[in-house]
Amino acid sequence: MAGLKQAELARDIGISASYLNLIEHNRRRIGGKLLLNIAGALGVEPQALTEGAKAALIATLREAADKTGLSGPELERADEFAGRFPVWADVLAGTRRRVLTLEQTVEALTDRLSHDPHLASSMHELLTTAAAVRSTAAILAETKTLQPEWRDRFHANINEDSRRLSDSAEALVAYLDADAEQAEAASSPQEEVEEFLASHKFSFASLEDGAGTEGEITRLIEAADPALSSPAQFIARGTLLQMARDAEELSLTRLAQQVKESGVDPLALSRHFGVPVAVILRRLAALPDLGAGLVVCDRSGSVIFRKSAEGFTVPRYSGCCPLWPIFAALASPGQVLREDVTQLGRAQARFTAFAVSETLAGPAYNAPALTQAFMLLIPVPSGKPGGISVGSTCRVCPHPSCGARREPSILGEGAEV
Repeated sequence: MAGLKQAELARDIGISASYLNLIEHNRRRIGGKLLLNIAGALGVEPQALTEGAKAALIATLREAADKTGLSGPELERADEFAGRFPVWADVLAGTRRRVLTLEQTVEALTDRLSHDPHLASSMHELLTTAAAVRSTAAILAETKTLQPEWRDRFHANINEDSRRLSDSAEALVAYLDADAEQAEAASSPQEEVEEFLASHKFSFASLEDGAGTEGEITRLIEAADPALSSPAQFIARGTLLQMARDAEELSLTRLAQQVKESGVDPLALSRHFGVPVAVILRRLAALPDLGAGLVVCDRSGSVIFRKSAEGFTVPRYSGCCPLWPIFAALASPGQVLREDVTQLGRAQARFTAFAVSETLAGPAYNAPALTQAFMLLIPVPSGKPGGISVGSTCRVCPHPSCGARREPSILGEGAEV
């Protein structure tokens, strides 16, 4: 609400971002001067933070009870339980948070181990070099009549390959043992662009003011901190050009005012402003108070852009769940889809998803239509699961009998849905 990033708040109060992350997830208690510093930086009274802790505890207890199927009067007595047995309530809530954290870690590591290109190439290098060392050593051990000059050559090969194996192993360990700050660094041009856009809250005042010229876009890209790589600059330029064109068709100020008056209905907004639904979806994703997520894929089904929504996971490396409405929209150009979806997994938050595809270029003889599909995710205030159930990626989806499954889930056959 204050518009601060976690790293900015941590810097303002003089602690590390990783420690603040632990505080946010109720894994570290705070009090005294630190509590006062955080309250001062956020511009709130200290008691607002401490009262929020009790509300968070009760919410976590109810979430744990709901996950185990507990319902009825017992579910409504979470506040009574927290009041009568505060220590046990903390233990139960802490266990629930650890489970959520471990599930999140499993998802991220599985995705990374299965599809991280850097990790795959490193493992290939290790295995290839180890095989070369073993082959050379076998020749030396099994061939008793080698000439001295050949034996010397094989010894030199083993020395060179073993040094390469050692260097590769050290590089892999350094990559896997990277600290939190390094782990959060972008590992692909697309992630660089996403972090660049996120640092500007997916909105640029200069583009909204009609200054979306090539020169202004170049200035924004060159001013990026950290600096963008050449591939990331290419992607960012296309994204900013699209934002500038969208801003010319519909300003965020006009859109926000209409949303305040009539609510979030992309089709109605499209008719009201006379712009395509795809433009409305992209513009709604840029509204700061809506908390919406946006996923964009090209004709191949590859995700080329993501704006995260709390509670909805979009895989960074592996293929996405084929049940997402965005892929149905890709197969039905011109059709506007609306579905309530719940993503199976940790939070099981509910979203209203709007999806549509658009053609990027006019028709031409013997040329395929270049299309992109867009899916806007609006959080449902009730937060209760409902609508169609989807996963993030098959590898970590607990759905036991999904007809669209491409590979087994590591969560096991008996996982809860």
